[in-house]
Amino acid sequence: MPWVILLISAVLEAVWATALGASNGFTRLGPTIVFGIALTLSMLGLGYAAKSIPIGTAYAVWTGTGAALTVAWAMIMGGEAASVLKVLFLIGIVGCVVGLKLTHSEPAEVSVPESHAA
Repeated sequence: MPWVILLISAVLEAVWATALGASNGFTRLGPTIVFGIALTLSMLGLGYAAKSIPIGTAYAVWTGTGAALTVAWAMIMGGEAASVLKVLFLIGIVGCVVGLKLTHSEPAEVSVPESHAA
């Protein structure tokens, strides 16, 4: 379930990033409200997921997925030029995110040197 929440949070990251651009510096009420709600829910989801997924992995998945979705949406809506290279690089980001999910990582154990042990 943490991975599902993390991916939903990444989608919400793309929503708030897109709404941020549409808010025109927070001068348009609708996009500003969408930005605030999506940002809050996205951060809450990332925080929840980080309880079970190492923060480095969770953050990389969250930012990578959110960024890829933001660019893809902008290209679909005509706000950003699309090219074969851009699409290939976006596929690369998504591939890296999938790779992070597929690699099983155990939390690193932190060892305390004996001289500092109580």
